[in-house]
Amino acid sequence: MIRKMINVSLCKKDLKRLLCLCTVICLFTSVHGQQTSSVSESKGTVVKTEASKYHNPVLKGLYADPEILYAEKTGKFYMYPTSDGFTNWTGTYFKTFSSDNLVDWKDEGIILDLTKDISWANRNAWAPCIIEKKIDGNYKYFYYFCAAQKVGVAVADSPTGPFVDSGKPLIDQKPEGVKGGQQIDPDVFEDPKTGKCYIYWGNGYMAGAELNDDMVSIKPGTTKVITPDTSFREGTYVIYRKGVYYFMWSVDDTRSENYQVHYGTSDSPLGKITVPKNNLVIAKNKEAGIYGTGHNSVIQIPGKDEWYIVYHRFNYPNGIKMGSAAGYNREVCIDKLGFNKDGSIKLVKPTHEGIKAIRLKKSSK
Repeated sequence: MIRKMINVSLCKKDLKRLLCLCTVICLFTSVHGQQTSSVSESKGTVVKTEASKYHNPVLKGLYADPEILYAEKTGKFYMYPTSDGFTNWTGTYFKTFSSDNLVDWKDEGIILDLTKDISWANRNAWAPCIIEKKIDGNYKYFYYFCAAQKVGVAVADSPTGPFVDSGKPLIDQKPEGVKGGQQIDPDVFEDPKTGKCYIYWGNGYMAGAELNDDMVSIKPGTTKVITPDTSFREGTYVIYRKGVYYFMWSVDDTRSENYQVHYGTSDSPLGKITVPKNNLVIAKNKEAGIYGTGHNSVIQIPGKDEWYIVYHRFNYPNGIKMGSAAGYNREVCIDKLGFNKDGSIKLVKPTHEGIKAIRLKKSSK
């Protein structure tokens, strides 16, 4: 009789413990399993993905051709993409996003609208790039962008604008000797060895030129066509590391699942570019359903030899089923970029997981 009572008591305790355990599991699953709260497209919202296993895509919505900047003025990262999802790339405005850690991104809203802010073009807002310059003690932001297959430049005192257009295109003609292609996809680069700034551009060809000190005009006589090889399509991006200039570019077509990034190296910011035999940087990951990985930029963590590649891919999981429309239904991702001991770039495997949040040291400013 006593033993039976004890057994009943133990069963009740076990039942209570089991119920508590089930409650904890349910709570954990609801928090850990979700992709975090949904985010609207309105200005000021934060795309929080830190609680999720999957950090890619890093921006909610359809965006492409991502440019990334670390701003010394604010101690934050900023993303400047093409606004995507418009049939045949017919978008007319640009947005920016800010982040403290490369994982959680705040929508800062529209920073440039071709229909309102630009007098010389009103269509095809594509593939911007930006640079922060300290001039006479003040930070300035020079924003280069595509409009109607031309390259313009707008200037601001803040990485989130307002940006004021220079009033005319910076690049609207093909370089001498070039017959095909388009004047699109600018990239701006400051040479840490000399302090000089360069702009690169081109679809079907790669061109580069030195910028004047005003950053809104090209130094006469410096334009060079430096197309690295016949596979080059578009999307030039340049970095400098340990005495080497790395040139990256996209191959194939943004509508193709095989859109991918390749690279070459040089001892000069205007070439000649040497293309290594194994020069693939990132390509599709068929097992993960990731396709169309291209048009990249790169960010170095301040003060560290730590690098990340920012790129777009087809919208997941539907992009691969959309045919050519996948080329204007893209999303932005970030993965780790590494280098071998000989300086060659390690092949990047695109992931859904992405990267862990970066913790920057607080500025003493």
